Amino acid sequence: MNIAVLARAVARQSGGLLKWASLLLPMAACVGTLCALFLWLLDRAAQTRLLHPWLLYALPVAGVAVGLLYHVFGRAAEGGNNLIVDQIHEPGGGVPLRMAPLVLVGTVVSHLFGASVGREGTAVQMGGSIASAVGRAWRLTNPYEIRVLLMSGIAAGFSAVFGTPVAGAVFGMEVIRVGRIDYDALVPVAVSAILADWTCHAWGMEHVPYHLAFQGYAGVDGHFFHADLLLLGKVMVAAVAFGLASLVFAESVHRLAGYLRQLCPIAWLRPALGGIATIALVWLCGSHDYLGLGIVAPEAGGASITDFFGSGHYPLAWAWKLVFTVVVLAAGFKGGEVTPLFFIGAGLGNALAPLLHAPADLLAGVGFVAVFAGAANTPLACMLMGVELFGTADIVYFATGCFVAYMCSGHSGIYLSQRVAVPKRHEAGSMTGLALRQARLGRPPGGQS
Repeated sequence: MNIAVLARAVARQSGGLLKWASLLLPMAACVGTLCALFLWLLDRAAQTRLLHPWLLYALPVAGVAVGLLYHVFGRAAEGGNNLIVDQIHEPGGGVPLRMAPLVLVGTVVSHLFGASVGREGTAVQMGGSIASAVGRAWRLTNPYEIRVLLMSGIAAGFSAVFGTPVAGAVFGMEVIRVGRIDYDALVPVAVSAILADWTCHAWGMEHVPYHLAFQGYAGVDGHFFHADLLLLGKVMVAAVAFGLASLVFAESVHRLAGYLRQLCPIAWLRPALGGIATIALVWLCGSHDYLGLGIVAPEAGGASITDFFGSGHYPLAWAWKLVFTVVVLAAGFKGGEVTPLFFIGAGLGNALAPLLHAPADLLAGVGFVAVFAGAANTPLACMLMGVELFGTADIVYFATGCFVAYMCSGHSGIYLSQRVAVPKRHEAGSMTGLALRQARLGRPPGGQS
């Protein structure tokens, strides 16, 4: 009898493993392949724009073209990342498959003509749409299975586009709720993140390496120790600034978007305003450094993420990038926020280093992940991203920066569909269960969002 019970239990477990393998493996491979294509297209678009700077002046027209594309074919796909998070919380109509090609085309066009947008939003939306399509093909109706599959799609997209599978897996679980991680999806998101990253790499896509030379100070005994108390205090001070920068960025995007909706009620026309503003900003600052991703400067000596880890000092580059990015995202250009947030964080760290008498490359690395941690409310994923990108020697500084920035960024963020599971302040207990779109405005449960 016991053998029969054991056999049935093994059969159930094996059936479950086979089912999830047949769901996750093709989904992750497809997402990794799409991300490889996306990264290749982004590289081609960036090179073309550098060869033909006049393309910037067509940015308003390009924005309207993408807006019209979404207006005609987008429908629910306009919800972007927030639609995916909403579907995880309350599975319903699913994420439309057309979201993947629409956001891919829209983002590549945005970069080709110089919009200061990122790439994470595109990868996450492609992952969510492919995962939802796989769920529909399998006719999944169980809310738990749909939820886990969508989280796995998010993890796969994030992992492949940044080359950070561990951070991608944690991000897929952490981004859903503020203050809580859904460990019940741990194995599926890990499998999806690792396979998607491997697939993207197998297609020959390599990610930009970041060199952080600072590897800690020697202790009194001459041996390396992972934290210097004075330097740790300086990182904490910088982390407060990183958290406030996260808050300013997120709130600026949301508030300017609301203002532009009133100014121009026609959604597909609004990107023209962002394009015109971008051209004006280029004239004002006299530089093309703040267009596109900003990973590498278009000219030697310019401001870029990689330059912030060097010996140069760029006191205002982070602020310019913030303004450039807020303008286009609020106007409705497609892409993401994360790579611009990397630029803002690394640039702010570079600017603060002389003031705090701290290593510039260390503060640039901490800012790189900490501003994103505060804006996305994902401190653990961002700390692990710091380790995957820069190595383990400075993990204490990455953790300090991400955790403090997270606490200082308030109940706001770039993903308004996130639900508050554990408020950041004890006295804010009434926010528990609210979506950020409600919490940031202090609305009670059931209030209009």
